[in-house]
Amino acid sequence: MSTEVSYYESFREIEKKIWLMLSDAVSNRNSPFRIPVFICGNQSDFDGRIVVLRKSDQSNNILQYHSDIRSGKIARLRKNKNGAMLFYDKEEKIQVRMKVDCVVNHNNDTTKESWSKTQHVSRKCYLVDSDPGSKSATPTSGLKPELDNFKFSKEQSEAGYKNFTVIQCKIKSIEWLYLAAKGHRRAFLDYSDGEKYTWLVP
Repeated sequence: MSTEVSYYESFREIEKKIWLMLSDAVSNRNSPFRIPVFICGNQSDFDGRIVVLRKSDQSNNILQYHSDIRSGKIARLRKNKNGAMLFYDKEEKIQVRMKVDCVVNHNNDTTKESWSKTQHVSRKCYLVDSDPGSKSATPTSGLKPELDNFKFSKEQSEAGYKNFTVIQCKIKSIEWLYLAAKGHRRAFLDYSDGEKYTWLVP
């Protein structure tokens, strides 16, 4: 009779699975974990949006994504560093909810390193003249006509660095949910004071 424990009944194996999925999402464009929902704000003004996962650092419990310094979420994060992230993988039947503390990096070593790895085409996002979310009289990309294509040079793209930010999300806790026909499983991983793991009723 086998005594092997399924991964979803072991805290360590669950944690390992989560970080493997996060690590894969950084480079795998097809990973559902690549585009989590990020939520921030306060009791009267909170908002959510899709972000692109750019870095996964298990040793420091940090996830990272890029943004524009003029984005509305930057002002929210400067008032309240607390945020939440939501991941879901339909095939794996796994939902992950995180509570995070956020650091806004702008024009520092962290942004310089990330900017140097940002593809020429992706830098286009940071070349818009007006603030993201600002009003426009007509449908627009926000780019000047000469930049609204893929012919702009890498040298021209450097102008976008002044708007480039890196949001580092320090994970405080992870709530994991596995949806299985034979019985769901749910666990809470608390990193706020050491490591504390708790089973939850799904």
